[in-house]
Amino acid sequence: MSNDFPAYGERRVPLPPPRQAPQDTSHRPGTPGPAESGGATATMTATATATRPPATAPAPASPAGPKGRGRGRAAQPATAGATAAAKPRDAFFDNAKFLAIVLVAMGHCWEPLRDGSRTAAALYITVYAFHMPAFIIISGYFSRSFDMRKDRLQRLITGVAVPYILFEVAYTLFKRWADDDPHYPISLTDPWYLTWFLLALFIWRLTTPLWKIVRWPVPLALTIAVLASVSPDIGDDLDLQRVLQFLPFFVIGLSLRAEHFKLVRRKKARILAVPVFAAALVFAYWAAPRMNAAWFYHRDAAQELAAPWWSGAVMTLAMFGCSLVLVACFFAWIPGRTMWCTALGAGTLYGYLLHGFLAKGSRFGNWYDHPWVHTPWGMVLISLFAGTVITLLCTPPVQRVFRWAMEPKMTWAFKKDPVDEARGRS
Repeated sequence: MSNDFPAYGERRVPLPPPRQAPQDTSHRPGTPGPAESGGATATMTATATATRPPATAPAPASPAGPKGRGRGRAAQPATAGATAAAKPRDAFFDNAKFLAIVLVAMGHCWEPLRDGSRTAAALYITVYAFHMPAFIIISGYFSRSFDMRKDRLQRLITGVAVPYILFEVAYTLFKRWADDDPHYPISLTDPWYLTWFLLALFIWRLTTPLWKIVRWPVPLALTIAVLASVSPDIGDDLDLQRVLQFLPFFVIGLSLRAEHFKLVRRKKARILAVPVFAAALVFAYWAAPRMNAAWFYHRDAAQELAAPWWSGAVMTLAMFGCSLVLVACFFAWIPGRTMWCTALGAGTLYGYLLHGFLAKGSRFGNWYDHPWVHTPWGMVLISLFAGTVITLLCTPPVQRVFRWAMEPKMTWAFKKDPVDEARGRS
């Protein structure tokens, strides 16, 4: 009988209340402790109480004090949320964005040199094959959480739509003045120069919920891009050719996960990237006098480039594959540690939109008419100048000066959330 202990859930004598546990487990001199009081129930109670943390164990302070046990546990998720909110930015993506924007600026400075230098044309073609796809893939990757929630829609308006409108007007006024074309029209449906990317990003991000529910998003997006490349009737409104032909890269970004970027950052991938880039440069050097570089802009259908309609499908698929390979090679050589340029990655949109005034101003001002610019040393100096300017335009002081145009708050333009107002009153 003495060895037949009832199961824990079948005991007839209830356990002491939890608040009495510290008093029951303490052994005062001259008073029998739990084990000494005899009985199976007393023994099991002592064992169960011993496994609990003592009541005097140190714990994080809470507004409820030592007795606020429920509030103390509720405070743990808030601490975890604060830790998550304080999580630092990934240096890899900031480094990638900064190096990509430097290549954008250099590509623009090489454009007027292509006619007199086959080397400049080869570099231009190679860079244009992957620098915007890399940007768009990163944009898609960071759009994965986008939905139609109010705060995210507001951020889309203030961070993309408003800068598009402001810079579309600013670029048009600049062209009127610098190019001596006072009647050049302002049109928000026909983006000029760099502003197409903001309009495209606005459209892509709005369609993000759709790509999340489609079973095969990348093949569908690629099919749309192929159809656009053979459809000259799409026209120039909203720069839809670029929106549709670059769409697969954005959808790929939506489909990627952190582990996919780790795959291309392995040592093996870095080694393979060297011969791949070398082969791309050799091919670009061969193709420079034979190929229309407008294919890399993705702004025209095949028929508009004086090519047969079927070449649009072939070139779209071929360039899509080549761009993906070169983007992977580009990512393979991006350092993942914090560097001097990492902080500048947060200001790439500033550099992108602002450097266009200098890039176009150099054409309007005939800067490339000087013979020394077309020499090898001239090309090197122009490249260094472009890299330096774009770096300065990404710095925090420039961000502070132009934040009103790039990231306006505009709280006055949106209705207040009734739930937030109720919480504020309470």
